[in-house]
Amino acid sequence: MAEYQRIHLLVEGQTEEILVRELFGPELTGLGYGVTHSSLRGVSRWARVEDTIRRLLHDRSITVLTTVIDYYAFPGDAPGMASRALSDPLGRVRQVEEQVAAAIGDPRFVPHLVLHETESWVFAAGDQLAAHVRSPQLATRLSRDCVKAGGPELVNDGPDSAPSKRLLRYHPGYLKTAHGPKAIQDLGLPALRAQCPHLDAWLTELARRAR
Repeated sequence: MAEYQRIHLLVEGQTEEILVRELFGPELTGLGYGVTHSSLRGVSRWARVEDTIRRLLHDRSITVLTTVIDYYAFPGDAPGMASRALSDPLGRVRQVEEQVAAAIGDPRFVPHLVLHETESWVFAAGDQLAAHVRSPQLATRLSRDCVKAGGPELVNDGPDSAPSKRLLRYHPGYLKTAHGPKAIQDLGLPALRAQCPHLDAWLTELARRAR
């Protein structure tokens, strides 16, 4: 019998909790993990995030600890944030993740920061969201933004132009914890991974560790 492996996901909020339960959880269970999660409400200071991570790592039953936390508005005092190189967004987020992992210093810890935020995955599911809210023109707007940015994860993180801000501007009735997760689930994980290389790399690493 294979050794039991438990993966724990530390998530940022309710939307991420839904996605862990409905989307990522089944995928990770299929890899052989026992899946648990907890929520970190509010991510304003690195000290709070770090303390939560270190407390979780005291639990030796956790084989892998990972995160589903937005890169957008990640604490400015977190490792790597002040020294980010002027490179592409994928390079910047990977640099921060590497520095966060080094600061924690536990090989069980696999930080994942969602580039740029969970709503970028909704942009990948533009057709599904448009069908759900019965707004065909919404799919066109989301697709146009993705093409212009170079992919859903690259839709930028400005205070007025981040994915979440655009969704509310394009469709004022958008409900973060209802419409977004439903659209992403309708799209499906394989199609989401195909459009989101940073997400795909994270899930590939978790699969590697499950072997």
